[in-house]
Amino acid sequence: MSINYHPDCLPDMAAFACVVDCGSFSAAARRMGLTPSAVSRQVARLEAVLQVRLLERTTRKLRLTDAGTAAYARCQDMVSAAREVLALSDTHTETPRGLVRISMAKAVGRLVIHPWMPEFLRRYPEVDVQMVVTDRTVDLFEEAIDLAIRVTDTPPPGLAGRPLMRIRHIVCASPQYLEEAGTPRHPHELAQHRCLYLGEDERDRHWRFQRTGESASVKVSGRYVANHSEIRLEGALQHLGIASLPEFTARTALKCGALIEVLPDWEHKTDYAGTAWLLYPSNRFLPAKLRVWIDFLVEKLATQTDAAVTLA
Repeated sequence: MSINYHPDCLPDMAAFACVVDCGSFSAAARRMGLTPSAVSRQVARLEAVLQVRLLERTTRKLRLTDAGTAAYARCQDMVSAAREVLALSDTHTETPRGLVRISMAKAVGRLVIHPWMPEFLRRYPEVDVQMVVTDRTVDLFEEAIDLAIRVTDTPPPGLAGRPLMRIRHIVCASPQYLEEAGTPRHPHELAQHRCLYLGEDERDRHWRFQRTGESASVKVSGRYVANHSEIRLEGALQHLGIASLPEFTARTALKCGALIEVLPDWEHKTDYAGTAWLLYPSNRFLPAKLRVWIDFLVEKLATQTDAAVTLA
């Protein structure tokens, strides 16, 4: 393999990384605004310079060779570094501008972040926002996402961030349901009630609770199961049972009395309760558009009733 530096290969390296990311030459060509044959020539050129085959081409799919796997990791680093260099101009500009892509869970996006969007867009008229609403954990190093909101005790390795708000989970039901079925006084009594739970795996049926000096776990059941908090909220409002919900989802219904918190002296422990962090790669430059978005969310969510945390 030649060890000479070939600066003219940099576009070919970027094209190769794009092909792997997209899974095909045609998809990469659409992203890059080129023809599939032009992208194929770029990858072939890179293979010729490196004197190794990077991709095994079949009629149905592409497969990375061992050399291709190693090259892809380094080409990814190169593309990421190029993005950081391009972001430098935005880092030092006085006027925030450009597109911010942010990932978050569905309920957080709909009920926590979305209501603040009109004010943010008015305040920063040259900043656009793309909300990627998904319960999947996105990879901030490999996907075209600038920031992610994630519930975690501490940021994962390689990620930096700011704490936004404390997410508390509760169990609640309508006054009508509780009048008909009775109000549980201890978590173990939930086993005798119709419960609305997440249902993505068996662990979701095991509700955990804790208070000073005492913990409890109960296996619940119910006739209606849904992996969306707003659906469980609607189910509770329709008197279908006792629902496990993020407190911010049920806040309006609790304030007006349409729902009543059950077992308020117990803390409802779930994998989705804790501190919501705004995360980004720790080695990433933060252009002005990201800095103002981060500061805006920290400012607004710190004022949320019963949700503020001490900011770092």
